[in-house]
Amino acid sequence: MEEFDPTLLKQLYIPRSESHKGQNGKLLIIGGSHLFHSASLWALEIASKIVDMVFYSSVPENNEIVQKSKEQFKNGIVVKRSEIEHYIQEADCILIGPGMVRTNEKLSTDYYRKNLKEVEEIEHEGIQTYHITKYLLKQFPQKRYVLDAGALQMTNPAWLKNLKEIPILTPHKKEFQNLFGLEPNPENAEKIAKEYNCTTLLKGEKDIICSPHKCTTTKGGNAGMTKGGTGDVLAGIVAALYCKNDVFLSSTCASYINKKAGDELFSRVGPYFNASDLTLQIPQTMKHLILDKASF
Repeated sequence: MEEFDPTLLKQLYIPRSESHKGQNGKLLIIGGSHLFHSASLWALEIASKIVDMVFYSSVPENNEIVQKSKEQFKNGIVVKRSEIEHYIQEADCILIGPGMVRTNEKLSTDYYRKNLKEVEEIEHEGIQTYHITKYLLKQFPQKRYVLDAGALQMTNPAWLKNLKEIPILTPHKKEFQNLFGLEPNPENAEKIAKEYNCTTLLKGEKDIICSPHKCTTTKGGNAGMTKGGTGDVLAGIVAALYCKNDVFLSSTCASYINKKAGDELFSRVGPYFNASDLTLQIPQTMKHLILDKASF
């Protein structure tokens, strides 16, 4: 399997000087829970540095946190989960899952929620994760999706086959094994990508990215990247890039950028950094890799 070619970063969409607000990407993030507050906020933080507009929908506590920090978060709108449909058509891509919880309770795959208001009224957050993911994938199959964390864990792989745009999945090894019942290796990542017409970004010391037609790997990362939240940052980069770029380019470049930023932090402070530090480093790394002429 070939390694990622960093020169492909030069193919990423770059906002034009004459562009207007909204033309450089609009992303809808659905994530967070009463248990995991920070995950979706990390995805939000990095995505807001890449695209023009982020619509953010979480549990009331998280929505309130973002509302109070509007001085920092100016390029976005906080959305109640029952009102997501008002913004979904406007979004170029939808990220579902960072910080959302799962459940081991048996779920009826036949029961269908009529609208997002019904979904929002579900008290069990794991069951709510299942139904909001199912509802959106079935009601809006024409949209670009990135499925991460809780949403990924509660997804029925059969739902992916009805989507018009290739979705991106961002599992770590255990999530991949639980979702598909297969060993998390390059052969199975490629098999799943072809079977479900998706792009799989299998996270690890060496990320394995497979689309239905090709696969590549990205290496890098370090002990500092083992901290919670680095995967949520990655999901935010993937989804932000997918707003304006090809699915495979978005996945591979996001993986490389995330690892490269982590390595640049490690060179300065060793493993003593966290996901928040990563969100500050990534814009510098992207400028160096994408805009500077002698990047490699």
